[in-house]
Amino acid sequence: MYFRILHDERSGAVSYLLGDLDAGEAVLVDPRGADVPLLRAMLDEHRLRLRWLLRTHEHDDVLKGEVVALEALGAPRIQHGLPPPSQTRTRTRTRNATTEPAHAVLTFGNEHIQVLQTPGHTAGCLSYLWRDRLFCGGLLAVDACPFQPRPALPESLWDSVMNKVFRRPDETLLFTGHAQRARTVSSVLEQRRWHPWFGGATRDEFLARVRVMSVASPPLGHLECRT
Repeated sequence: MYFRILHDERSGAVSYLLGDLDAGEAVLVDPRGADVPLLRAMLDEHRLRLRWLLRTHEHDDVLKGEVVALEALGAPRIQHGLPPPSQTRTRTRTRNATTEPAHAVLTFGNEHIQVLQTPGHTAGCLSYLWRDRLFCGGLLAVDACPFQPRPALPESLWDSVMNKVFRRPDETLLFTGHAQRARTVSSVLEQRRWHPWFGGATRDEFLARVRVMSVASPPLGHLECRT
């Protein structure tokens, strides 16, 4: 396997390249449009075909031209929701006599990635589980995303973190999509205990803090964005 982290220090954005060298296939998690030439060179160097382009979330209304730049990579783009069954193996669960998707499974080479719906930071956030690593984008960056100073759906964010992340084994590694003066990787055990917003907090306490932050934060249109 080939695994690389790309960190843009100016914006704090973090991207990930996962490659199955034996099968010659790879996926990209949260690639930046500005990195497309570098990403192409990395794929060519290791003779990897890009199988999937995975986005935990996006701020394309702020980062103009991102979609056009990423489409040049020529791979199916997964974002906002579970991919259609024609592209994946979709697992379902039954709730109140109805069937709803729990997650989908993507393949690249001999590897598998689970696609999980984890709304909250934005309405359509996804997380990607590969082996013991969960790529969760801005899910844990309650007030640390330079493009979104507060969660879009605080109640959903709480549910996603508590039910989709913190219930995983302690050893599960969490890879963020934003890392300004911070680490790119931590563990479920660490975040469950010491996360400044979720660690030891109740749901009501978390939502009350977000409400106070919402009053103090400027509207999104007045946020200074760095690319």
